[in-house]
Amino acid sequence: MPYNIYLYDTEHDGIGSGSLSSAYLQQQLVQAAGQDVELHISSAGGSAFDAIAIYDLLKRYPGQVITYIDALAASAASIVAMGGHQIVMSKYALLMIHKPMAGNGGNADQLLKDVQMLNTVQERLAQIYTDRTGLDEVTINSLINAVTWMTADQALSLGFIDRIEDHQAMVTNGDLLKKCTNTAPAVYQRCINKLLMDHNRSSKKPMNMQNNDLIERTTSVLDKMMNFFKKVMNKQTVTDKGALHHTGELDRDTEVYQDEELTTPAVDDVYTTSDGKQLTVEKGKVKKVDADAAESDDEQADEQEVSSKTKKAPREVQNQIATLKAKIHAQNNLLAEARTALQNAQDRLQRTRTEVKNEIRSTFVPEGSKRSHKAQAESQAFFAPQSTVAKNAVKQAISNK
Repeated sequence: MPYNIYLYDTEHDGIGSGSLSSAYLQQQLVQAAGQDVELHISSAGGSAFDAIAIYDLLKRYPGQVITYIDALAASAASIVAMGGHQIVMSKYALLMIHKPMAGNGGNADQLLKDVQMLNTVQERLAQIYTDRTGLDEVTINSLINAVTWMTADQALSLGFIDRIEDHQAMVTNGDLLKKCTNTAPAVYQRCINKLLMDHNRSSKKPMNMQNNDLIERTTSVLDKMMNFFKKVMNKQTVTDKGALHHTGELDRDTEVYQDEELTTPAVDDVYTTSDGKQLTVEKGKVKKVDADAAESDDEQADEQEVSSKTKKAPREVQNQIATLKAKIHAQNNLLAEARTALQNAQDRLQRTRTEVKNEIRSTFVPEGSKRSHKAQAESQAFFAPQSTVAKNAVKQAISNK
């Protein structure tokens, strides 16, 4: 944490007296003991000599010094502000420079000495401004002679400060959303309000979501969306060494991966697909597609079969084995999917009798039921026999009892 020092005018003290003197500042810098210092200034000025002393103390301090012009840095206080390694000025503050003044009286000789002294002091003050801004001596003296009041923008453009500090009330994303959706339909507003509620449902406190939180949440949602679209666009090619995942057609320079999320590049190797193609993968990309390997192998097998039915080329045998492995791998994938579907169906069949009964609910209420005087009977019960044979069967069953 930086060490904070405040040089604020009091009712009796200005630059050079009390808590705004060079002696006081020296004590503060000793206590800071090399820590970074933030010096806040709000002063109408005071002693030019004390201001130069403070300026030198700040320049010699081993730690980083940032001077803040909080409201006003006028006259000698402007010299103090120049002592920071960085100078920050409030958006609403003012910086003022002018010719040095002396309040001494006396005869003509004494006044002439005061004039010479004041001119010498102005040269020293102008040199400090020149070193800070990089402006030439004539420009600086013209600003001093004119008693120049500068806003933050003007001071920044002339090089007196490094940056402007603009204190704004923190606006949360929730406030922005509410402002933009006040005219939205009620159903949308309810959804937005639900999103802005705290996870602690018992308290029901509105969630004050900061920019960083919203960015993290938005990034998470976007990542999920991207993963979803990757899976939609993802294509799978079954090979003898497992499935290769890719987007688009599997051609030369196509990127191939080991996983569905397309995050882990495929291992460098030669893969044989179920249709007999040979893919050479290097650094996660297809470098070579040998589509004619299977056809040339078939032709070679036919020739060798004619010459010798008992001998087969080793390459043909390897290709056939690789093709068989790829087909077996594909069948295993299908079997795994079928096994999962069967398991889901079995789980559904094993539901309890109560769950089944809960799904079958009758809303029929017989006529004259005491439960409701509004009940309406069906014109004919759904289980009543319709055909003559069925009616006779019912009568026979009743008569047998």
